[in-house]
Amino acid sequence: MPPLHPYLQIVLAALGISAAVIDIRTRRIPNPLVAAGIVAGFAGNYALHGTAGLKAAAIGFAVGFGVYFILYLLHAMGAGDVKLMGTAGAIAGPGNWFWIFVFSAVLGALFGLVLILFRGRLRRTAWNLAFIVRELMSFRAPWLRREELDVNSPQALRMPHGLAIGLGIIAFLAASRAGWLINQG
Repeated sequence: MPPLHPYLQIVLAALGISAAVIDIRTRRIPNPLVAAGIVAGFAGNYALHGTAGLKAAAIGFAVGFGVYFILYLLHAMGAGDVKLMGTAGAIAGPGNWFWIFVFSAVLGALFGLVLILFRGRLRRTAWNLAFIVRELMSFRAPWLRREELDVNSPQALRMPHGLAIGLGIIAFLAASRAGWLINQG
């Protein structure tokens, strides 16, 4: 599949920017935004590439939703973030979604580190990470023994991940326009 069509780039940028702004303000990713993005992604890919585009949109949605659904099941991500990444996959396709995921993960980690340092929780976070790994390796749910490890807990150190995803989308679009990425499509 060729690099992302300009129409899909615009839709993807609008989705990322809108989701970031709304998530910062409300700590939610609204379903109408996600639904509009899914429709635009499937319809645009079909109009531009026929059944191959429809297939790419479906696989991109499934991969994006599936990867983030695992994080949701681990209580590490909200449901809106899951739907947002599925929508990004429907617009961008699976190969491009991978790069969006990489940029979002790196930016999310940087924002998380800044938040941890700003709140003075570096040592506590390191202990929590070790606890999470130990519990998961023992096939136990870490959030059941430490409430602060559940993203929905008021005790959790949270940040609007829609911001990281939105900036990851913008970083992906900038890198792809600059020709820095391979295997797009």
